[in-house]
Amino acid sequence: MTDRLRSAAARRAGRRTFFRQTSCLLAAGAGCLTREATAADADGPAAPLLRIGLLTDLHSADKPAAGSRHYRDSLAKLASAGEQFAKARTDCLVELGDCIDTAISREAEKDALRRIHAALAAIPSPCHYVLGNHCVSALTKPDFLEIVGQAKSFYSFDLARYHLVILDACFRSDGAPYGGNNFDWKDANVPPEEIAWLRSDLQQTTLPTLVFVHQRLDVTPPLGIKNAPQVRQVLEDSQRVAAVFQGHDHHGDERLLNGIPYCTLRAMVEGPGLDHNAYAILDVLPGGELRVTGFGRQPSYRWQPRS
Repeated sequence: MTDRLRSAAARRAGRRTFFRQTSCLLAAGAGCLTREATAADADGPAAPLLRIGLLTDLHSADKPAAGSRHYRDSLAKLASAGEQFAKARTDCLVELGDCIDTAISREAEKDALRRIHAALAAIPSPCHYVLGNHCVSALTKPDFLEIVGQAKSFYSFDLARYHLVILDACFRSDGAPYGGNNFDWKDANVPPEEIAWLRSDLQQTTLPTLVFVHQRLDVTPPLGIKNAPQVRQVLEDSQRVAAVFQGHDHHGDERLLNGIPYCTLRAMVEGPGLDHNAYAILDVLPGGELRVTGFGRQPSYRWQPRS
């Protein structure tokens, strides 16, 4: 395809897909969401079809703060977020990776993960774990998955007429899975087998799709996945992906690429105490509008559906 044709196709895709609308930052004390009324809805209450709690980069560990990372505060921040998720009656939670940080030993790392998993399991919503590089630094993927009771590191499922995809980019360029300090965190990849699975999975569903991954798909390394363009092409070709949610970049971000919003959540570990918490609730509204309501230092966003 020529550059001119690619440009024309991109413009047509842009018109068919999402238009971005960024809303204001919501403070953690702004009041809780209920199923009957979503936050800041000027058009009146709208009960969401689907509500998902989102959090990332807790880096929970029993060690002193380092720079802006306050590892020991993450459990209290998670407890506060859990109260909000319970009040909002989320349908599920997605933990977007790096829920733990490297401990002094493999057993200490397992204990840290058990504490985080117990806290997440206490929230009355099933939790889906996305693997981050710190999740499988001291541990292996089988170690992590066994403790949290999750069968696979990448998979998909349907919920409330939406298709949800969990991806795993914790693979080296040579295809070896991360685990046991065998990797460079800047070398993140989605292997060919997973890309083939993703393509087939998106071809088989007829539902609008939400994608969740730890490392970023919308930027280049070191924070981005090395073969992100290949993965994005699969997402774009499907014409089914409504949005991508990711972590890893502690500052957070949001951008639109070829009609797909890529939302990077801010890290929960950044900053001391509950005043520096960061998490969100995603509402999928009737008609397809997506709303991310941020709490603490997490901004809020909204995207209109395809026209």
